Amino acid sequence: MPIPIVAIVGRTNVGKSTLFNRLLGQQVAVVDDQPGITRDRLYAEVRMGGRSMVLVDTGGLVGAESDELILQVKEQAAAALEEADVLIMLCDGLEGVTLLDHEVAEVVRRTGKPVLLAVNKLENTREGLEDFYDLRLGTPQRISAITSYGFRGLVEEIIRLLPEEAEEEEPVAGETRIAIVGRPNVGKSAIVNAMLGEERVIVSEVPGTTRDAVDIAVEYEDKPFRLIDTAGLRRHFAQSSGTEYYSSLRTLRAMQRADVGMLVLDASEGMTKQDARIAGEVEQAGRGIIIVVNKWDLILERAGEPEGASEGQLRRAEKTLRGDFERVIRHRLPFLEYAPMLFTSAVTGEGLEELLPVGADVASQFARRIETGQLNRAVREALFQHQPPGRGGKFFKVYYATQVGTRPPTIVLMVNDPALCHFSYERYLRNRLREQFGLQGTPIRLQIKRRSRRGDVS
Repeated sequence: MPIPIVAIVGRTNVGKSTLFNRLLGQQVAVVDDQPGITRDRLYAEVRMGGRSMVLVDTGGLVGAESDELILQVKEQAAAALEEADVLIMLCDGLEGVTLLDHEVAEVVRRTGKPVLLAVNKLENTREGLEDFYDLRLGTPQRISAITSYGFRGLVEEIIRLLPEEAEEEEPVAGETRIAIVGRPNVGKSAIVNAMLGEERVIVSEVPGTTRDAVDIAVEYEDKPFRLIDTAGLRRHFAQSSGTEYYSSLRTLRAMQRADVGMLVLDASEGMTKQDARIAGEVEQAGRGIIIVVNKWDLILERAGEPEGASEGQLRRAEKTLRGDFERVIRHRLPFLEYAPMLFTSAVTGEGLEELLPVGADVASQFARRIETGQLNRAVREALFQHQPPGRGGKFFKVYYATQVGTRPPTIVLMVNDPALCHFSYERYLRNRLREQFGLQGTPIRLQIKRRSRRGDVS
């Protein structure tokens, strides 16, 4: 079941970002007294009352009609309304009900979605809530986003309004789920079509044609695969239209269902900031990843064929060109040094035959479980070959290691003092584990914990 989405909406400057931060328990959204400071949507996964959800902070639904940026924010907020499962409409209890609140309430009612009406800034007053019943959104909840006043009841009501948890879809035995992601017009749908040999997904030169994620079940060499073709992720939500945001959120949901993210780049345009941001989204999702450099035929056309060159010379020249491209991409994406990189052309078919086999291999590494004895021997060898760091005469010690999870592989190191492990040494340990066990294409989660005298984790 897709994780439910809860969107906080309301007119500008009623405290939506403060409420968002308070529910997350950390400072994420920008908070300012200037109306309209939240220009784009922020979202984060949070767990409340035993339920996981994606919490979305939006800009104001209404504001200065002459302000082009405000109009764009309104469109983005409207997209959040369309995608959300539950809406929290926030009002300012000190200002009371305004004409703008009535306008927002009208928009919210038209969605037909479950709505929770919260009245903010009431921690130091017993101001009545009678006027807020006029919004016709049910019983208003008195809260303070700054002090957390009324939050217990707020969270209980959010949980009550969430859709019932459905049983997880049973995956096909041995099925590899691959989400094909990337910015618009890099050739994601064209790759799917070329792999399938038929027009299963719409392909267009207009960026952003694919608005929703599309699942396609296929078999390759008697192995089941599910290809999840997604809408393109735009540059940044502040520069996205409402429809683009709607597609972006669906892409992120698709990653939650996948084993592997196949990041498609456009070789003819080179590595962009948008590509790097999307790569970061996939890495943060904790999925396996493959980097696919598409439209490679255009690069070969630009390079041309040296007059009189033999077939061997042409192959060596292309190999050099690929090496140059890979070095640039690796430099721009150092956090994905473990990701396999493939060069493809949806037009000529070059490299497409490698995609599914490599995807299956990355998925198997993503679900890899390492026997405890082998894991500890590998860690001891890594410690022996490169001495752990020290500080003030005290040195980092690892007592033992154990794998506590898969998808991705998650390993706990029981140590004397986690603070002694510099991030560079942690990276070294990850690389050695990858070398030892072939964990290519998958992130490795290391949890470094202190072992107490009784052997408990402190």
